[in-house]
Amino acid sequence: MPGLMSRASTIVKAKFSKLLDRAEDPGETLDYSYEQQLQLLQNVKRGVADVVTAKKRLQMQTEQLEQSVVKLETQARQALGAGREDLARQALERKSAVQQQLQGLDQQVQGLEQQQEKLVASEKQLQAKIEAFRSQKEVIKAQYSAAEASVRIGEAATGIGEQMADTGLAIQRAKDKTEQMQARANAIDELTAAGALEDFTSDQTQLDRELAQVSSSSQVDDELAKMKAELGTGGEKKELGQ
Repeated sequence: MPGLMSRASTIVKAKFSKLLDRAEDPGETLDYSYEQQLQLLQNVKRGVADVVTAKKRLQMQTEQLEQSVVKLETQARQALGAGREDLARQALERKSAVQQQLQGLDQQVQGLEQQQEKLVASEKQLQAKIEAFRSQKEVIKAQYSAAEASVRIGEAATGIGEQMADTGLAIQRAKDKTEQMQARANAIDELTAAGALEDFTSDQTQLDRELAQVSSSSQVDDELAKMKAELGTGGEKKELGQ
């Protein structure tokens, strides 16, 4: 039983694979792959745009913090000039904290720039691959179309195609039916001539036909006897004339 199930599963898989192979269009498959690659390229481009946007925001924050550093330093000088060393110290402390933030932002910006460069390089490589694939795709599609046309022409010329095979079967069936109909017609003619079949289109019965046949046969016998008599009489006259 397990062996039978395994064989059945193998047969089903083989038939399913054959159906998929017949249904699969290489041109459609290649076009779908090309669309998927284009979608991937669009995702990479969006990634680059997102990185650039994030980097621009950090750069804007950096500019604002740099302006804060300048402002705090100015305030510290003004406070120190006014004899407010405490205010000057506070301003310098805030300046130091802002500078630390600037260092962190600079590192983040550098990281985003590196990521941007990698994405741009990947985008260029992917773009080149997609262009190469597009050219190759069109060549393969053209080759497949040419091969498919060649196969169809060859099948039509040699009669091995499915349509030609169906046509051949139809012709053979027509021949067989024609021969059967001819044989039936001949059989009907023979049976009708032999009197085995009754002609329902005639108003004569079988008895009328048999009597007519007897009458015809008797008439033939009479005519034959008459001819014999005439020939016999003529022969006697000829002998007497001699």
